[in-house]
Amino acid sequence: MPEPQSVASTVRVSLVALPDSAASTLFGVLDAMNALSMIHPGVEGPFRTQIVGERAGRLSIASGVGIDIESGVDDLDTPDLLIVPSVVLGAEGWKTGRFPKLREWIRRAHERGAVLCSACSGIFLLAETGLFDHKDATLHFAYTRAFAATFPDVRIHPERVLMVSGAREELVSSGASTTWHDLVLYLLARYAGATHAHDVARSMALQWHQDGLTPYLVFEGKSDHGDAAIASAQRWLREHFAIANPVEEMMRRSSLAERTFKRRFSSATGLAPIAYVQRLRIEDAKRRLERTDASVDEISWQVGYEDAAFFRRLFKRTTGLAPGAYRKRFRMPDFAGRSRR
Repeated sequence: MPEPQSVASTVRVSLVALPDSAASTLFGVLDAMNALSMIHPGVEGPFRTQIVGERAGRLSIASGVGIDIESGVDDLDTPDLLIVPSVVLGAEGWKTGRFPKLREWIRRAHERGAVLCSACSGIFLLAETGLFDHKDATLHFAYTRAFAATFPDVRIHPERVLMVSGAREELVSSGASTTWHDLVLYLLARYAGATHAHDVARSMALQWHQDGLTPYLVFEGKSDHGDAAIASAQRWLREHFAIANPVEEMMRRSSLAERTFKRRFSSATGLAPIAYVQRLRIEDAKRRLERTDASVDEISWQVGYEDAAFFRRLFKRTTGLAPGAYRKRFRMPDFAGRSRR
């Protein structure tokens, strides 16, 4: 197989490091951006990547390792690409206003034509610029509520792997965790062509998340709504969702009129009672597919559905995968020791 040709033009990339940065994404993106020259010595890849921050020097990041910041924003020219890798959010969440110099530098870079990219939760910093307001973006689904509360004007799609927005397609975000693979492969294809992207994907075993992130989403019913009667119904339902007619039983236990109960339940949780029951049942079925050898028909009955065909349709509509495909995707493989346990 002939070696790939060097890319004619050079794309200057600033990889932004914060004290909150996760090492896995930061260094994963760095290596993948420079992968062509590592895989094929002497071949020049499209990117010239440097790690930047508010100021040059040593920086300890969230993963507990120290890194060298090559350039602070006061010493930087405008890059062609600016990437903010994922950050680790503590219990207090994202605190806005901590990096004013970075925020203003990102705004200026965008005005001068830079493409802004985030991996996973890196969107928190980019969103502070206001450039993603009324635009579509994605991030890790675990941070959706925290992000929406802090940046309500950004249209967030946690089920999406990659979102490209802006008049110049200059606002790029990737979703949960290893979807930075998709981000880097997209950038390689965009700036160097599909052949180079495929070469890096094969060599580094990077993958496109073709099925999206819906199969990875874990349903957690909204519970911070302040309606005590509905919260009580939710607690009861967590243990009894598989019984026959759970919605009718919830209403009976609440002592509320049917119309009142359904209205208050939908208002509090964002889902109609029957839809909420279905989400709980499908979530339990997912765990059973991952961790047991029970047949799909048996699992259907265990979570409350006598009609296995209906269960299969509902499962695929909810997760994006048929039950068998879901089990194949998420069950621990035998080579990892599942059979010995």
